[in-house]
Amino acid sequence: MAAEDANTALALGVQGLDGPEDRPPYPILPQHLPQFLPGDPVIRLLQIHKTHVDRMGILPGPLQDPCESEELVRSSTSGAKTALFLFNLRRSRGRSYEAELQKCRPEAALVELGDYHPIKPIMVTDTKTRRGARKGSTSSTSSSSSSVPPDPLSSMLDGTDPLSMFAAASSVETPAISHSASTGDLGRKRREKDEEAVGPDFEPWSSKRGDILARFTTTEKLSINLFMGSDRGKAPCPGTSAVSEKVRTRLEELDDLEEGSQRELLNLSQQDYANRIEELNQSLKEAWASDQKVKALKIVIQCSKLLSDTSVIQFYPSKFVLITDILDTFGQLVYDRIWSMCSEPQPLPDSFTVDDVHDTAKETCLNWFFKIASIRELLPRLYVEAAILKCNRFLNKSGIQETLPRLTAMVRGIGDPLVAAYTRAYLCRVGMEVAPHLKDSLNRNFFDLLGTFRQISGDIVRNQLAMQRVEVPEYLTLYSPAISWILQCIAHRAPDPLLTEMMERCKKVGNNALLLNSVMRAFRPEFVAARATDFIGMIKDCDEAGFPKHLLFGSLGRTLACADPPESERLTILNEAWKVITKVRSPQDYVNCAEIWVEFTCRHFTKREVNTILADIIKHMTPDRAFEEAYPQLQSVITKILPGFQDFSVLFSMERFLPFLDMFQKDSVRVEVCRSIMEVFIKQQLDLTRDPVILNAMLHICKTMHDSVNALTTEDEKRSLALLIIGFIRMVSFGRDFEQQLSFCVEARATFCNWSPFWCSSFTR
Repeated sequence: MAAEDANTALALGVQGLDGPEDRPPYPILPQHLPQFLPGDPVIRLLQIHKTHVDRMGILPGPLQDPCESEELVRSSTSGAKTALFLFNLRRSRGRSYEAELQKCRPEAALVELGDYHPIKPIMVTDTKTRRGARKGSTSSTSSSSSSVPPDPLSSMLDGTDPLSMFAAASSVETPAISHSASTGDLGRKRREKDEEAVGPDFEPWSSKRGDILARFTTTEKLSINLFMGSDRGKAPCPGTSAVSEKVRTRLEELDDLEEGSQRELLNLSQQDYANRIEELNQSLKEAWASDQKVKALKIVIQCSKLLSDTSVIQFYPSKFVLITDILDTFGQLVYDRIWSMCSEPQPLPDSFTVDDVHDTAKETCLNWFFKIASIRELLPRLYVEAAILKCNRFLNKSGIQETLPRLTAMVRGIGDPLVAAYTRAYLCRVGMEVAPHLKDSLNRNFFDLLGTFRQISGDIVRNQLAMQRVEVPEYLTLYSPAISWILQCIAHRAPDPLLTEMMERCKKVGNNALLLNSVMRAFRPEFVAARATDFIGMIKDCDEAGFPKHLLFGSLGRTLACADPPESERLTILNEAWKVITKVRSPQDYVNCAEIWVEFTCRHFTKREVNTILADIIKHMTPDRAFEEAYPQLQSVITKILPGFQDFSVLFSMERFLPFLDMFQKDSVRVEVCRSIMEVFIKQQLDLTRDPVILNAMLHICKTMHDSVNALTTEDEKRSLALLIIGFIRMVSFGRDFEQQLSFCVEARATFCNWSPFWCSSFTR
């Protein structure tokens, strides 16, 4: 009975807490809650609510003394204790509600009229245009205005999006043409500074451009997807602001881009293709100058997509050169644009930091990256972002350092190994311009390239080559510019141990002759010369079908002409190289390689070895008069031999030197060779001579020059040849033997009978 009474009283107490307004007149809660409460939940509850209930169920006033509640619990039944325990199990703590309320209130600040306020409503005009309406002659639009709560970006930009902010900023600029010209000058100066920052020992990309265009040509017909921009006028809707109209126009242009407003031009020759690309480059500059930034971006995207086309694979390296010129132009225009925004009121220093960049410039730069990130296809998105990689300097200090590894990883998604190789080359090229000290991304690009080499022997590449009738050696040469550039970037001021690591990695890759060739040409000659024997061993193990070995020995010979290998290994190196060179069947390939090793032989060996090489060259070039097609290489051999002999009696005593001169049977070439010999003789022969070997050989050479003069020879040419012959005559002296001197003059008079300048010199003597 007592338990039931206690439970009934507890229920009445709960009803009093949450019941209607006509509750009993006695308050349930006291005015001041107890602050120091015991740990027992029942005693804690009874200190707040009086639970002493009589048989009538009346709930009296609050307990005045905590000890009274403890006594009440002790005298209550087990059921009442259980009911009271379930009523409140939490342990309360003392809280000051007034102090907490004051603490949570925001600080008050005076806001002037027109300033930004978080609760200030922002009116946003939303213009919706149906895509189908733009295709017709008329377009229907619906506009609605609504008040929306501000987000952080909108609140900072006064309700406009970054694209509109960019348009508003560009509308108050100086005239576009003059601005474009000034920024172009700034960009050209900064590019020159970037090249100087890399160092004079680094060969820039501009020096390789012409060689690639001249080397990789084709007679096949080419095609190009040329973007055709929309020039139709769009009348602004009444009631919309200028900013909203620009936003609507740009959104429509982007929609047109996605819908593919382009046309394909077929059956273009190589020159026509280059002209079309140059037209796109000019269109890009004109669109930028006329403040059509979206059109400029569309042109760059369309050009980047062309790099995925390998239908005429022999022309791909030249195509890469032409299209990356457009990407470079776009990247420099964007960089100069943001730079100019930071140059007011004072110019931005070259060594600026992120803190020096204005917020508006940062928003514009970030907007460009957002627009590029929205490009759907991987290849154009990667190329365009790489083109403006330098703009990361405006956003944060480590932007370039974080972006390069990400772009490097993105290249792994490109399936065609040739396209991926040139993409990595462009990424390394941009990386060297903006951050040449970041070597990790350069090494990662090369190591990823090694991983793709196994695709060359796959069925997909083989089928593609079979369809285009391209042999594997010719296909491998297409990789040469890309691999050479990547390795040049890696080897620039690289330590010696890195070359050892590259050699070990090349050994693990099949069909590695092309890689080995690029490694020898990229690293410092001193490093390669110290490992010449190791390179010869690797060349022997290479597959002859993939890349000819004589080309590898040619690259090694060029390196050894610049740096000397260990003295104990020189003869072994020459013998191993010449064993391969002398077996080359093609006379043109043979003389190209032999010409390189002549300089190494003249520098480190005697006339015996040089005479042997000259004899071998005569043996290979005489059949079928093959020397007629190799005059430049044969002239180069003469040019490299002459500086190696200070004593011309030793040179003319070689058994095969004069027969080698007899291969120059074309008059103009023969005279040019004789002239070069005479110039070196007059420069190096400091003492008077009476050596019959020298006299007979030089008279033969001078007679060749004398007999070449005819009625068509100009006076300057005659004077030049006469001075050389006179210089030789003055170097001949028989001392007190006047009879020998007279005999020589008589022979010279009979030989050079057509020239009066010679007789003037003879009478002077």
